[in-house]
Amino acid sequence: MKDIAKRVFNIEIESLRLVADAIDDEFTRVVEAILAAQGKVVVTGIGKSGIIGKKIAATLSSTGTPSFFLHPGEAFHGDLGMVSPNDVVILISYSGETDEVLKLIPFLSWNQNILISLTGNPNSTVAKNSHFHLNTRIDQEACPLSLAPTSSTTAALVMGDALAVALMECRQFQHEDFARFHPGGSLGRKLLIKVKDLMRTDNLPFITEDASFTDLVLRMSEGRLGMVIVGDENHVRGLITDGDLRRALVRHPDTFTLTVPEIMTLNPIFVDENEFIHKAEQLMIGKKITTVLVGLAESRELKGVYQIYSQ
Repeated sequence: MKDIAKRVFNIEIESLRLVADAIDDEFTRVVEAILAAQGKVVVTGIGKSGIIGKKIAATLSSTGTPSFFLHPGEAFHGDLGMVSPNDVVILISYSGETDEVLKLIPFLSWNQNILISLTGNPNSTVAKNSHFHLNTRIDQEACPLSLAPTSSTTAALVMGDALAVALMECRQFQHEDFARFHPGGSLGRKLLIKVKDLMRTDNLPFITEDASFTDLVLRMSEGRLGMVIVGDENHVRGLITDGDLRRALVRHPDTFTLTVPEIMTLNPIFVDENEFIHKAEQLMIGKKITTVLVGLAESRELKGVYQIYSQ
């Protein structure tokens, strides 16, 4: 089984080398045509080529080139209305003779769309009826019967990735742009979300310096943050976490003699509300703390509380 797996990898790697060697100035012209287009990139194909087309369209869309996938069968039942004359259309068909794809060409030509074909046959009907052609010809499918699209679909997939990357670089697409299209991912959290977006501002547990030990424990329990703030919103005097409380109890078993000033941390860590969340969390991890106060350290004015494990 390992030998079979290695054989498949080797065949597909060699196929990609063959396609890479065939890349010429036509690739540059394709990129320029897409950059010049006023509309979207429409990707179409059927069967395995359609599955690859969906991935190419998704990659283009998430990297700065608006795109969508059009199923050739659905296109003939109304979805052609999704294609505007300003759109560029990528036709994927390894043989270049796929009937469902060929049937789209008369409408797309009438609609004055720029056509880009990905085929393994530059002399095919699809290729000859396209403005641009990207050659994805391979010598061998990884399938031992040479029936299941394997190397050929990999070649089309990587050609799509090459287009997306080339367009990204031409558009100077940056981390921040990627994050805006992926707000739910870890990169979106890293580059877009600020402390003020996640901090807690309601029902913060405040106590005064002259509060009793009992009041301290009750307020910490009510606040459900594992800490209490000594002072008020306008001026924070200090901070007591449950860790501070446990350490104080070890040092002073007699709770009746403990006072708030003895327990509290006089210089708690503040972060600005406009700080990016990943920078705040880096600070917290470095200092081995789970809670920071959000506000102005100089005036000790409090805006909220952020806890690294509260989200």
